[in-house]
Amino acid sequence: MKKLLLCRHAKSSWKDLSLEDRDRPLNKRGKRNAPMMGKRLRQRRISLDAVITSPARRAAKTAKHLAKALHFTSSEIQVVESLYEASPWSIIEFLHTVDDSLATVMVVGHNLEFTMLANLLGGLHIDNVPTCGIVALDFHIAKWQQVKEGNGKLVFYDYPKRTLGAVRK
Repeated sequence: MKKLLLCRHAKSSWKDLSLEDRDRPLNKRGKRNAPMMGKRLRQRRISLDAVITSPARRAAKTAKHLAKALHFTSSEIQVVESLYEASPWSIIEFLHTVDDSLATVMVVGHNLEFTMLANLLGGLHIDNVPTCGIVALDFHIAKWQQVKEGNGKLVFYDYPKRTLGAVRK
């Protein structure tokens, strides 16, 4: 069994238009939502074997906030260049390279790709994963290389504006 958590980065700032896209930081709401979503993951008793993030500043910072809430060492967060501007299919190819000893992996990245990927893997019909939204999928597989279209099962889908009572399963 493998569990994949797809997390879209928290809300980023557009305050400084001179910054390159990958250098945009989190805004106030993002800095508030990322720790809150980490707390929700902790309430679900999520235990991570790996946290993998896009190199974009907003994604890496989101990953650090989530990891901290789950007592995952931030120095162990893996930054993967190919996750920035990745297609859903290239993310699946990346997942095929994940070490099979890792059972629960969280990947932090970007939209529209993450909405498309969640729908593709889980046979879902999510219109848009909001900023700091998390889609958790279970795969009844032994190896990450077996991740493919439609073989994920939705465990939960949560996002900051959803009321806490509505997310418990």
